Amino acid sequence: MRSNILDKIKTEVIAVQTKTKQDAQLEQNKREKPMPVLAKVALIGFIGGVFWSFLAYCAYFFHFTEVAPNFILQPWAVGNWKNGALGQTIAVLCIGLASVIAAFAYYAFLKNKQGIWPGIAFGLALWVLVFYVLNPIFPQLKAVPQLERNTVVTMVCFYILYGVFIGYSISFEVAEMRRQKQAHVVK
Repeated sequence: MRSNILDKIKTEVIAVQTKTKQDAQLEQNKREKPMPVLAKVALIGFIGGVFWSFLAYCAYFFHFTEVAPNFILQPWAVGNWKNGALGQTIAVLCIGLASVIAAFAYYAFLKNKQGIWPGIAFGLALWVLVFYVLNPIFPQLKAVPQLERNTVVTMVCFYILYGVFIGYSISFEVAEMRRQKQAHVVK
C-alpha cells in the first residue's frame, strides 16, 4: 500500500514536470526580446516630433503663433499644396523624422543627465538652432525680432516641452536598461 502511494506521487510529480516543460514551450509563455535602446530612441524621437508639431499646428490654427509646421517644406516643396491640410500633415511627419536625429543627438550627449534642466536646455538649444542658425534656409520663417511676441513665447514653450519630453524619455530608458543589466548580473 505504501509503495502504491509512492508510485502515485511519482506519477503526479512527473505529470507536473511534463506540464511545466510544455507550458514553457508554448508561445504565450515565451518572453519577448526587449526592443534595443537605439530603436527606442528613434521611436521616442519620432513620436515626440509628431506629437509636439501637431500641437504646434493646433496653436497655429488657433492663432497663438504665426509659424506653421509646414515651414519645414518651404525650401524643398514646389506648389501651393504645402499650405493646405496635406502640406501640414506631411510637414508634421517630416518634423517627426527630423526629430529622430534630434533624439539621437540627445542620446549621444545627454543620456546620462537626470532631471528637467537638461531637457529644458536641449529644447532651448533646438529653438536657437531653428530660429537663428537655420533661419536663412526657411524663407517663410521671419527673423526672431520680426515675429510677434505671442509667436516667440509659444514656440519657445513648445521647444522646451519637446526637449523635456525627449530628455525624460531617453534618460528613463537608459536608466531602465542599466537597472535590467544590474538585475540580470545579480541573478
